[in-house]
Amino acid sequence: MKKFEWKSVLALALTGVLALGLTACGSSDSKTADAGSAAASDGKAVYRTLDEIKESGTINIGVFSDKNPFGYVDENGEYQGYDVYYARRLGEDLGVDVNFVSTEAANRIEYLQTRKVDVILANFTVTPERAEEVDFASPYMNVSLGVVSKDDNVITSLDNWNADDSIIVISGTTAETYLIANYPDIPLQKFDSYATAKEAFENGTSVAWANDNTEVIAFALQNEGYTVGIPSLGSADTIAPAVSKGNTTLLDWINDEIAALGEENFFHADYEATLADTYGLDYEDSLVVEGGKVNAQ
Repeated sequence: MKKFEWKSVLALALTGVLALGLTACGSSDSKTADAGSAAASDGKAVYRTLDEIKESGTINIGVFSDKNPFGYVDENGEYQGYDVYYARRLGEDLGVDVNFVSTEAANRIEYLQTRKVDVILANFTVTPERAEEVDFASPYMNVSLGVVSKDDNVITSLDNWNADDSIIVISGTTAETYLIANYPDIPLQKFDSYATAKEAFENGTSVAWANDNTEVIAFALQNEGYTVGIPSLGSADTIAPAVSKGNTTLLDWINDEIAALGEENFFHADYEATLADTYGLDYEDSLVVEGGKVNAQ
C-alpha cells in the first residue's frame, strides 16, 4: 500500500471515535524509583498523597522506554515521546522534579499498587476491568486496536483463522484481553516488551501483530513491507493517566490540570512536537483529546 493511502486508513479507523468522557524543573531520568516501602502491612495498595509528593520534591511517573513515539529513550539516554512531554509539564506545574520509571505493559498496575510510581503515563487504555484496580483521570488521547501483517500475507479478518498461525501481542495490553475473549482459538505469542515483540515480528515468528492501532500504523509507516489490514478492531477507547486506587488528592489535581491545559490546547502542541513526524498533521484532531473532553475539537 502506498504511503499516502495510510491517511485514509487511519482516518477511517478513528472516524466516529466515542469513548469515556501532564516538566521543565530539572527532571531526573531513571529506570528505577526509590519510592519507599512497597506495600502496607495489611496488604492493601499504598500511595503518596499530593502533599507528600510536593514535600518530597519528586514525582515518580511510569512511562515506556521502548514505544516510540509515545515513550522511549533516545540515543542520548533521555526519555522522549508524547507521554513524556506530558509528564514533564505535569511535574513543572506541580513544582517538582520528575523521576521517570521504565515500565512494561504488564506491570503498570503492579507499579501503582506497590508504590514504585505515583502516576502511570504509559499509553494506558481505559477499561472497566482496569478501573477496578486503579483510578483513571480524564483522557488525553483516542485509540482502538489494529492488526499489522506483511505485504505478502495481509490479514484483513480474524475469522476462519488458520490454527497453525499465531498473532503477536504484548502481555497486559487490551489486544491480549480482546483476543482471548473474542478469538480464544487464535494462538497468541506473548512478549513483555515492545522491543522484543518487534524483533520477533520482523523475524517472522507470527503472521500478524495486534496492538493499539496508533502503534501498528506507526510500525507500518516506519517499516517497509508491512500493511495494517485491520485498522480498527473492537471498540473505540481512550488513553488516560492512572493513579493508585483511592488516591483522590492526586487524581483531583491531575483532572484539574488536564482541564486547565485544555484552555491552551496543550495536547495539540504535544502532538505536533512528538507525533506529527509519524502520523502527520491530518490526524491531529482525531487522535488528540483536549481538556479531557472526547470529541471536543
